[in-house]
Amino acid sequence: MNKGFLAIAAVIVAVAGGAGWYFGGPSEPAEAAVETVAMVDGVQEMTLGADDAPVEIIEYASYTCPHCARFHEGPFKQLKTDYIDTGKVKFTYREVYFDRFGLWGSMVARCGGEQKFFGITTELYAQQSEWARLQDPVAIADALRKIGRTAGMNNEQLDACLNDAEQAETLVAWYEANAARDGISSTPSFVIDGRTYSNMNFAEFQSIIDEKLN
Repeated sequence: MNKGFLAIAAVIVAVAGGAGWYFGGPSEPAEAAVETVAMVDGVQEMTLGADDAPVEIIEYASYTCPHCARFHEGPFKQLKTDYIDTGKVKFTYREVYFDRFGLWGSMVARCGGEQKFFGITTELYAQQSEWARLQDPVAIADALRKIGRTAGMNNEQLDACLNDAEQAETLVAWYEANAARDGISSTPSFVIDGRTYSNMNFAEFQSIIDEKLN
């Protein structure tokens, strides 16, 4: 998804039933965003693999990004099997919020905690062509709730997560700070041992990782 960051910052309006958020106002300057990294509390890093793995990969992705969906349906599965599950790579997933629906997806994915996060993420991408293309925000919220229910949550839990304005503000600040620090301008992007890369296929991942492992 090659597009400039949506200016999402201060104004968040909850709509009944978790149907909508409104983003407005200019983003913070990059310098200010970087300074907020250590001050943003309440956001758990979602990781897979061994903490002491020799290679670290951080993915920046949006739940409404078609390229991200294709990555998770293809190269990510190979990456997980060959490198994450074998203890060679520690993988961290960080959400990017180009639009309000991507934020809603994130809030649903995080609603069940770390244990449910990656399972819900898989479903959000697998069903992206269905829910993300709906024109009605209420229908999108309902579709996201449905995905959340398949993970064992009920509507009361999901509504509480979708209407948590404080958490939404925290997530947006966290995203902007990390993206500014790592120079993220498109999705998916990857930070491999501190160096930022744009989208790539599995063979390219393999080449970079194997070189580092050797």
